Amino acid sequence: MHRSKRTTALVAVATVSLVAAGCSGGSEDTGDPNATANASITINGTQPEVGLVPGNTSETGGGNIVDHLWTGLITYPPGGGEPRNALAESIDTEDSQSYTVKIKKGTRFHDGTEVKAKNFVDAWNYTALATNGQQQASFFSDIEGFVDVNPQDPDGEGPQPAPEPKAQTMSGLDLVDEYTFTIKLQAPFSIFATKLGFSAYSPMPDAFFQQGPETFGRNPIGNGPVKFVSWTDNVEIKLARFDDYTLDDKVKVKDVTVKLYQEDTGAYADLLAGNLDFMQQVPAVSLAREQWKGDLGDRAIEVDIPVLQIISFPIYDPRFKNPDLRKAISLAINREEIASKIFFNTRKPATSWAAPGTPGAEQFTCTACEYDKDEAVALLRKAGGFSGELTFIYNSDASHKDWMEAVAGSVSNTLGINAVARGIPTFATFREQINAREMEGPYRAAWQGDYPDAENWVGPLYVKGAASNDGLYDNAEVNRLYADGTKAPTADAAHAKFAEAIKIVDAEVPAMPIVAVSQQSGISDRLKPIKTNWVGVIDLASVELK
Repeated sequence: MHRSKRTTALVAVATVSLVAAGCSGGSEDTGDPNATANASITINGTQPEVGLVPGNTSETGGGNIVDHLWTGLITYPPGGGEPRNALAESIDTEDSQSYTVKIKKGTRFHDGTEVKAKNFVDAWNYTALATNGQQQASFFSDIEGFVDVNPQDPDGEGPQPAPEPKAQTMSGLDLVDEYTFTIKLQAPFSIFATKLGFSAYSPMPDAFFQQGPETFGRNPIGNGPVKFVSWTDNVEIKLARFDDYTLDDKVKVKDVTVKLYQEDTGAYADLLAGNLDFMQQVPAVSLAREQWKGDLGDRAIEVDIPVLQIISFPIYDPRFKNPDLRKAISLAINREEIASKIFFNTRKPATSWAAPGTPGAEQFTCTACEYDKDEAVALLRKAGGFSGELTFIYNSDASHKDWMEAVAGSVSNTLGINAVARGIPTFATFREQINAREMEGPYRAAWQGDYPDAENWVGPLYVKGAASNDGLYDNAEVNRLYADGTKAPTADAAHAKFAEAIKIVDAEVPAMPIVAVSQQSGISDRLKPIKTNWVGVIDLASVELK
């Protein structure tokens, strides 16, 4: 886990010039020149929901690690600018429908086998095939032949099963030679190439197809700058520098431990004690009166990132099928108050259905995000009221308790209904319940940009059958407008269609944007100033010891 301007590069208080992802920065070495090469660092993380397979990973606990382990065709540089080639030598098109991709020769997977065009084609076909049950299958829906490998379930999650696939591979993918493959889309789509840096489009080694996703996912083999070493559930995932890596973003440190925390306050205590080298987001409680800056000094880091905190409705629950009820609840939430009192103005009240700065999202205005007590009460009355307890659900292994309770309190005070917030202990368990369609009330569903375009805030979230449409929202006109947008020959024409779709989403409120997120991070005093990638994850290539 999405902007005319991408998230800025992240550095500790001292300012450095922005450079491409993977290039090192910081001051000159002042100690042992071998210190960094032999160093081990520890960063924070959360237990992944499923095994570490790019095509099946749809949450950030696993996604951040997948992004360290794999390198894709392109990369999104910190600090803004156009996507840049990574593993791709070139991606060419004359009509935005047929693409020729050439990959760089001589790059290797962590098992020593060479990355070839076949590894992309096979991986994409595997992920797209419905019978493989991969969570990211819908990311390949633009490609010709997707409907043959992933036929639509005629009644969503209902009793009628989807038809058997007519084919095992997409007709729009063809191998040209060992290092070249072609992609044909169902229709011209000017945004398609921008999407290719997302992890779902990663190559997979032959071992993946031999082992299957369950075995492979517990001992993954990527092609990125670090390789997998071990995984102890709910404790840590160990990674190590891949010395045969040949691209620009080589990692300098030897070992990386991702410590899997159940509470962010524990991670923060470790950061302050010098037992953690990077914490991606400090606890909300430490934001009061800028305590975190006082605690960390010049080790404090702040950056805008393409993230919205969102609360989604389980529309499969009959209680939440009425759009008037959903809009009443959204209008009853005082986002200004939550941003100021809970986040101490480090977050901004959401006013859009996309993160600020997203290219093409200028018309994604969220009128349902406005606090309007009178209209909220009127809509609740029109919907026939709400009986029983309204439960807002969140994962309690990060700083969500206070703001989710504030949401519940605002709804309760405004609408006079019994609204409460309830935590689920771990993010992995929380996601398991979401995927099993077991949510008993509106639930936290933050969205982090997968790639820098407004399409990413429509297609994966609000189109029928999409990868992250977890609440099962379905509007035929939204589906049609989105499809029209993906067939548009220019980005402007595509964005116009997506904006039309969002106006319907704004009226029907399948989810509720709450705040736009900025990130407050910290590093240990062992490290020089570091960079992050465009979504705020530590750029391991930038890490050096003082």
